[in-house]
Amino acid sequence: MFEVFRKYLAGKITLTDEEYAFIKSVSIFKKLRKKQYLLQEGDIWRYNAFVCQGCLRTYRVDDKGLEHILYFSIENWWTGDRESLTTGTPSKSNVDAIEDSVVLLILNEDFEAIKSKIPAFRELTESLIEKSFAASQNRIHSVISQSVEERYLNFINNYPAVAKRVPQHMLASYLGISAETLSRTRNAIMRK
Repeated sequence: MFEVFRKYLAGKITLTDEEYAFIKSVSIFKKLRKKQYLLQEGDIWRYNAFVCQGCLRTYRVDDKGLEHILYFSIENWWTGDRESLTTGTPSKSNVDAIEDSVVLLILNEDFEAIKSKIPAFRELTESLIEKSFAASQNRIHSVISQSVEERYLNFINNYPAVAKRVPQHMLASYLGISAETLSRTRNAIMRK
């Protein structure tokens, strides 16, 4: 599975064989069965996690027991709880596998060592954090300013690979609507 991560990195930065060997030496692989947790609310998240195979979701549960999906993660995407990782506080989120998955984990102290020793890797991670922040801002803007139909179309156009893999009730949760509303929205779009 390290080859999946190596191919991802090779598509973004140039590293030596020694640098790849160093990264591999601190990499841990975790297989997850469908519905198995990578992280549970209340635990402290200590890793940087890269999805090698599968599909995961990050979500929170409100006081009424309703799930609110924050984001999905598929192959070549990162996942986890950045707030818990950087502050050392218990996570408010859950991360579990929507399908059988394999995740590459790097303890945060090892990840920091990689960034310290490999400037290109540090630059890559800084760029990813900036893109992630921009995506979060766009998602917030979408939720507060777009209609349900616009949000749905935006999601399926921007993330077609994810849209095909996640159950409709999870997509509805991500969009902040009920499964029934999603069904009505999809039917209305098809009639147009």
